[in-house]
Amino acid sequence: MITVEIANRSGADVDESEAGELARRLLAAEGIDEAELGLAFVGSDEMRTLKRDHLGLDETTDVLSFPLDGRDQLPPGVPRALGDVVLCPEIVGTEWRRPLAHGLLHLLGYEHGDEMEAHEMAYSTP
Repeated sequence: MITVEIANRSGADVDESEAGELARRLLAAEGIDEAELGLAFVGSDEMRTLKRDHLGLDETTDVLSFPLDGRDQLPPGVPRALGDVVLCPEIVGTEWRRPLAHGLLHLLGYEHGDEMEAHEMAYSTP
């Protein structure tokens, strides 16, 4: 089972159910059938602080990923903690699906490039 813990601290109206479903669908398609994932929607000030504190860049952005276990081999009985994806609705607006897919793919070890872009497009289509 894939557990998605969602927090909306952005003040924006976000379809949390649809975001969780997109995450579960993408992860299942990538062969992840049991994992824990954190998904947060935040305002631009919080996003700017996160990017500054973790990447050293004092600017806001649409999505950040904080990977943990990814696809690493884990000992039996240890639950897979994929990490967290943080989205800023103020930046992405209603087009949050592709940035969410982008962030999730980073948790799984994908880097920027053609393969990632192709997967983003495929997974973010409703």
